[in-house]
Amino acid sequence: MIDKVPVRQRLLNAAAELFYRDGVGATGIDAITAHAGVAKMSLYNNFASKADLVNAYIEGRRTEWHELLDVRLKAASTPRERILAVFDSYVDHAACAYEWGFRGCGLLNAAAELPIGDPARASVAAQKDEVEELFKEHLHAMQPANHAIDEVAEHLSFLLEGAMSRAGLDGHDARLKTARKIAVSMLDQFESRPE
Repeated sequence: MIDKVPVRQRLLNAAAELFYRDGVGATGIDAITAHAGVAKMSLYNNFASKADLVNAYIEGRRTEWHELLDVRLKAASTPRERILAVFDSYVDHAACAYEWGFRGCGLLNAAAELPIGDPARASVAAQKDEVEELFKEHLHAMQPANHAIDEVAEHLSFLLEGAMSRAGLDGHDARLKTARKIAVSMLDQFESRPE
C-alpha cells in the first residue's frame, strides 16, 4: 500500500520515474508531488530544493547500478569475467528502466541537462571514471606488465558508454549486448599482446 511507503521514498520514486521518462528540466515540483501523492510542502520538508532532489536521484541511480554490479562481480571468478560483469551490469540496469520507456543511461541523460559545475553532474562523471578505473584494475590483474592497460580501459569505457547511448536511441539493449561481444574480442587481443 502506498501509505506505508515513507514520504521521502515516495518522492524519490516519483522523481526517479519522471526525471528518467520526461527529463529533469521538463519535470516540475508539482508533477513530482502529484505523482507521489503528497502535498507540495512534503517535498520541501524532505529536500531543500529541486536541485537537492536531483542530487538524490543521481545518487539513487548510482546505488542501483552498484547493487547490480556487486551481484555480477560476486559471480565472476577471473579478471576477464569481472570486466564483462561491468558490461552485464549495464544491461541489468537498462532492464530496470523498461517500464518507463527505455531512454539509455539515466545518469547521462540527467547530466546533459545540468550546468557544468553542478554537483550532480560531477557525480555522474565520477561514476563514469569509476567504470574506467574498474577496467584498469581488472586489466592489470590480467596482464600487469602490459603497457596498453590505460588505452584498452579507455576504449572499453568508450565502447560501453557509446553502446548505452545508442541503446537509448534504439529503446532496447541490443547495442549493449553487441558491445559485450566486442569487449570479448578486445580482451582476446589484449591477452594475446606480449607484455
